[in-house]
Amino acid sequence: MKNGKWIFALYSIAALLAMVGIGLAVAFRSVPMVLLAIALLGVIMVFGFRKKREMIEAGLL
Repeated sequence: MKNGKWIFALYSIAALLAMVGIGLAVAFRSVPMVLLAIALLGVIMVFGFRKKREMIEAGLL
């Protein structure tokens, strides 16, 4: 894997942890934590897609 693509692995791990957080919040029956974890997942996905767009425009992908 090239050096520039490691960031995508980190984003995917962060998204995975946010999804685990959703599952844990559901298990604990905590609606605010579910909403917080979903919002966190959305933010991580936005950052990942922005980074991908930047790298495509720079010709790195």
